[in-house]
Amino acid sequence: MIVASCGMGGGTVVKGAGPDDLLKLRAGPGLNYKILMGLPDGTRLRRHRCVTEVGQLWCQVSLASTPAVTGYVSADYISDL
Repeated sequence: MIVASCGMGGGTVVKGAGPDDLLKLRAGPGLNYKILMGLPDGTRLRRHRCVTEVGQLWCQVSLASTPAVTGYVSADYISDL
């Protein structure tokens, strides 16, 4: 596991999941972790740290509106505000 720099703590938004799909918030950095919930495009997040797992960049995030809800999402589907 490699820790990467990822604009830590700034405002981030879900982008690119699509109008009929949700970005999966997972319990850990990878597809084999439990899905905690689905996040639609536009969901505001706070990004904490990012790690590379099996060639994919995953970021630990919390919901901006509910900071106690945390998990990991693919960095491909989030963007800084």
